[in-house]
Amino acid sequence: MGAFGSLEINFVLKPVFLRVFSASSHLVLLLILSVYWVCHKVINRGDTGLHVTKQNRKEGESAILKEPLLNGSGVDVVDEAKKSRGGENVTPFASANIFSVLTFSWLNPLFAVGYKKTIDLEDVPQLYYKDSVKGFYPIVKTKLDSYCNGGRITTFKLVKALIFSVWREVLATGFLSLIYNLATYVGPYLIDTFVQYLSGRREFRNEGYFLVSAFFIAKLVECLSQRHWMFRLQQAGIRARGALVTMIYKKGQTLSSQAKQTHTTGEIINFMSVDAERIGVFSWHLHSLWLIPVQIILALLILYKNVGLASIATLVAAVIVMSLNFPLGKVMEKFQEKLMEAKDGRMKSTSEILRNMRILKLQAWEMKFLSKVMELRKNEESWLKKFMYTSAITSFVFWAAPTFVAVATFVACMLMGIPLESGKVLSALATFRILQEPIYTLPDLISTTIQTKVSLDRITSFLNLNDLDHDVIEYIPTGTSDYAVEIHDGNFSWDPSSSNPTLRDINLQVRHGMRVAVCGTVGSGKSSLLSSILGEVPKGLRFC
Repeated sequence: MGAFGSLEINFVLKPVFLRVFSASSHLVLLLILSVYWVCHKVINRGDTGLHVTKQNRKEGESAILKEPLLNGSGVDVVDEAKKSRGGENVTPFASANIFSVLTFSWLNPLFAVGYKKTIDLEDVPQLYYKDSVKGFYPIVKTKLDSYCNGGRITTFKLVKALIFSVWREVLATGFLSLIYNLATYVGPYLIDTFVQYLSGRREFRNEGYFLVSAFFIAKLVECLSQRHWMFRLQQAGIRARGALVTMIYKKGQTLSSQAKQTHTTGEIINFMSVDAERIGVFSWHLHSLWLIPVQIILALLILYKNVGLASIATLVAAVIVMSLNFPLGKVMEKFQEKLMEAKDGRMKSTSEILRNMRILKLQAWEMKFLSKVMELRKNEESWLKKFMYTSAITSFVFWAAPTFVAVATFVACMLMGIPLESGKVLSALATFRILQEPIYTLPDLISTTIQTKVSLDRITSFLNLNDLDHDVIEYIPTGTSDYAVEIHDGNFSWDPSSSNPTLRDINLQVRHGMRVAVCGTVGSGKSSLLSSILGEVPKGLRFC
């Protein structure tokens, strides 16, 4: 055995082996660089050569917008933008070469600054235009409007708009994830051959060189593809979250008075801080929907190569484990919906209490309303407890699943009389270890998918609320009337279905430049009158 080991060492140190290994490594690195170059060009398109000059308010000053059509790498270099966005340099990622993108060396300048001193806002470069809300939100909004055609927004249309807005990132990460999974299964596939080679069996010349090179190259490809796969998915998720937060914020500014009565500020904050964040995090699991079947199929093929028909037992055991998803998933979805309803109720009550804190202090009602908030909190905690217990049961089942699958496979081998050689056992164990990933991912995927669906339904429902009627106020050209505000026989009601209007027979004429004070007792309609002038209450006005 010692002679055999020394022979192997001498063989590895021969110049022939080193040349072959070096040549194969360079070829693979060249292939990887070519693939990432194509992905980089697909995601970050080239320059257009167009320059647009925008005249600033001050004479003699102009702001230059470079490359606004394709890659959006140029930014407005107005002084105010420099101060608010942390310097005038765009992130090096926008102009990084292929090697820099591949190795993430475009982060080195920021690391160098952080090594010397604490990083300030001015040290952080500006976002790449496509990663900013200013650059990405119009794309999502345009696609969503084209899908809806003036109709109601549905969850499917919203998801479609988000995905097609980042379709380049989706395709690139899908390709990288496929490469990652193929590289992951190279080791289990070749372990049996490697064990036989160490036992003295040779199938072709220089087989050892080939096996060592294959293991090394597969691990290199696996690491690089996984890092860029995760980075690109996180980048797409941040873009989607920013677009959704902007969409919710703009919708909150145009809600009608009836819609505002049913959705408080706390609920709108929940949409932006919880639901939009959850949808952004789901980008990590975007390709898991189709990768899990691919991983299971590859594992079954390798197991069939090693243990033959005993792989059927593996398939049956995996199906039994995964069939538990449906009842657990439905229970988790129900608990998630109840949890979000309880959270919205607590946020709504908390917002109302904070808005009317002066009245509570004057009437000494603090403890009474505190007890009400605590009751709402206990209700929320009860649903959270049920959801977490269900999630714990799901996690326990799937963490125990790999052991169950391995035991089922080896028992089937014993019953069928299939010999278990050392190489086949090691290959099967390595395959089971990799098979743990889709089984471990499955409970998180189910939970995240359910939560994301609930969040998408909530955001879609919010986006479909009624807006303010833009025809309520009649604008007439300045100078054509002596009055700035004019109301004739106005009837206003916060509830359009009510037969008793809030304000009745209002006649008001305000000339240009007049100072007007609206006086009255509490509840007489002062705020309602001002809201009516602003167009928040349905009624036709003439407004100059």
